[in-house]
Amino acid sequence: MEMPKEMPVEMRVIRKAVLAAALLAAGCAQVPMADPQADQIGRSFPPPEPGKGALYVYRSGIMGVAKPIDVAILGGASAQLATNTYLRLEGPPGPVEVDCKVGDKTGGGQVQIGEGSTRYVEVSMKIGLMLPGCEVAEVPAEQGQAAVRGSRRVAPQ
Repeated sequence: MEMPKEMPVEMRVIRKAVLAAALLAAGCAQVPMADPQADQIGRSFPPPEPGKGALYVYRSGIMGVAKPIDVAILGGASAQLATNTYLRLEGPPGPVEVDCKVGDKTGGGQVQIGEGSTRYVEVSMKIGLMLPGCEVAEVPAEQGQAAVRGSRRVAPQ
């Protein structure tokens, strides 16, 4: 009976990388996604309808990849953001409250949206003493658009 030869080092490394990628993908948070056409429209950054302003809320990075962040816009929609996802909303000009929640931890911020303007807000995980939390921060248009281009649009709930 012939003994099997030991697998070459390169094959073992490739096999471990494939296994790790499969495990990571299985652990990723699943959230309701928007249809591909809405995603394409969102990534083209159209101006808001007359009399309204637009708000992009996005999450990028790999921190907390297996856990979605719950996002609520006061008086508007709510959604769950997984890693590299975004939400686009339009509404009347004025202050907009954006809240986030991970487990029992909450965060939030306010963004002033003018008529015809578009604002970008990043929602991110932050490390706490015992449990992760979240924070909300307005970012420059260039940073927000770059993050949205590398993300997928979620469906508001």
